[in-house]
Amino acid sequence: MTDAARRTRPVLVYDGDCGFCTSSVRFLETRIGTRAEVVAFQFADLASLGVTAERAEHEVLWVTPDGRVAGGAEAVGRLLTDAGGVWRVPGVAMRIPPVSWLAHAVYRLVANNRQRMPGGTAACALPAAQRPGATARPAS
Repeated sequence: MTDAARRTRPVLVYDGDCGFCTSSVRFLETRIGTRAEVVAFQFADLASLGVTAERAEHEVLWVTPDGRVAGGAEAVGRLLTDAGGVWRVPGVAMRIPPVSWLAHAVYRLVANNRQRMPGGTAACALPAAQRPGATARPAS
């Protein structure tokens, strides 16, 4: 039986080397709540999740128990929908055009400038392999 076949919860994959991403995930865990397994891509078994390190460096990922992968603004929307309560409404809205188009544009703007965001550092602008203290990542 594969890891994907045993998975019962969604998985949220984020960039654990990025201060802004890590702060955002901590906010999510304490303020919004999630039933997802939250894991930095640097420590995730990306192959069993069906994603590459390049994609995980590019955007936050939401992997369903059956292996479907959503990235970026869609991943955030799925996470909010999954959180339920008052979060469900914006989560669903941001996955439906035209709101999804705006959500994607805002997500890319933030992701491309995360080194300038609260908690971000200059290292956030670098590819993971070029960041200070980077070690060899497991192959995906």
